Amino acid sequence: MSELGRPFFDEVDLLLDNARLRDELEPYIDDSVCEPSGGRMPLVVENEYLASMLAWERAPAMPISQWFSPPLELPHPDALDQDSLHRLLWQTIRQLHTARVILECTDHLGDRQLYTLIYRDILPSCEKKVDLPRNYLHWRCLDEADEQTWLKYYASPVERRRWQEEFQMEPPPSEPPPHPRQMPFRG
Repeated sequence: MSELGRPFFDEVDLLLDNARLRDELEPYIDDSVCEPSGGRMPLVVENEYLASMLAWERAPAMPISQWFSPPLELPHPDALDQDSLHRLLWQTIRQLHTARVILECTDHLGDRQLYTLIYRDILPSCEKKVDLPRNYLHWRCLDEADEQTWLKYYASPVERRRWQEEFQMEPPPSEPPPHPRQMPFRG
C-alpha cells in the first residue's frame, strides 16, 4: 500500500492498461484469443501475458546470428583444431546465453558435434527475437525422432516407464551422457 492507502497497482490503471493491450493486439488475434484468462488469472498476470503476446507479434523474425552486433559468424568446424574449437564453442555458448538462447540436451554430443550444430542449424535459423527480460529461446539439441538417445541419456524414470507402457517395449538402459556440461541456464 502507498502512503494514501492505495495499492501500488491501482485497479483502474490495470484495467486501462488491459484495454490498451487488447486494442493493440486486436489486429493480430482471432475470436479464439478474445478472453485469454477467462477471468481466472489476476489482472496483473493477464496484462503481463497480453504484453508478451504483443511483443511476440511485433518481434522481428531473423537468423539468430543477426541477433548480435556485429552478427555472430563462426569459422567452419573443419577449419578449427580441437583446442580452438573447444574455446570458441564455449565463447559461443556464452554469447548465445547473453541473447537469451538456452541450449538443452547437449551432453550426448561431442564438442565438434555441438559446434557444428550451432554453426549449421542454430545460427542460420530464423526465429522471432522477442525483447522481454523473462523470454528465452530454448533450443533442444536433440532430434525429436531420436527417442533412443532421449531415453538413454535424458528421460526421467517416470518418462521411461510411460514410454515402456505406451510402446510395450523395454527402453534402452539409462546411462550417464558421455559429454556432461554445465550449460548456462535462465537467470
